[in-house]
Amino acid sequence: MTITVERGDTLGEAYRRRITEVLVQGFAEDFEFFSKDPRVLADAFAHMILLDRFFVALVDGEPAAIASVTEGQQECFDPDRREIQRTLGGLRGLVCSFIVRSQFLGAYEGSRPGLAEIGFVTTAPQHQGKGVATALMSHLLQLPYDEFVLRDIKDTNAPALGLYRKFGFTESSSRRVRFAGRAGFSAYVSMSLKAVAS
Repeated sequence: MTITVERGDTLGEAYRRRITEVLVQGFAEDFEFFSKDPRVLADAFAHMILLDRFFVALVDGEPAAIASVTEGQQECFDPDRREIQRTLGGLRGLVCSFIVRSQFLGAYEGSRPGLAEIGFVTTAPQHQGKGVATALMSHLLQLPYDEFVLRDIKDTNAPALGLYRKFGFTESSSRRVRFAGRAGFSAYVSMSLKAVAS
């Protein structure tokens, strides 16, 4: 098994759909209201991924894990409401578009040059537990930033929290989420890491 990490725009448009499929698999439970079919969700979301903001861990050339990296006011998605509605239907598409815009867009409150927000970290189920996310995070932490933050990690996501702690991330805040109990968690955790000067 060979793991390499590339930026999405380096891989190009031919990889857009496969990158989206990894995203959809990783966050399927968050989007199941809109569709339980991952192919439909990938159809709805593929257009909005900004490939130059995503890093992709490839296992033997196939996307296996992804993460976005943004700095300052950068976004990692550019959703088109009409495209989402075309795929999910009028009402569901409208609601989905609203949720994407209100929950996934907008810079980190403390954003500044030199501070990278790592987001949407996920590994395809068939590659979990094989070191793929570790390889991806190792690569990201070599990028030229002086600080890294991770926002809105579910407090019940022990594998992710454990991975980030292994790299030296510490909890910077915890935010209780109303009605989160229905989704099986109670709070979003944010973590940060100051880069080590080399």
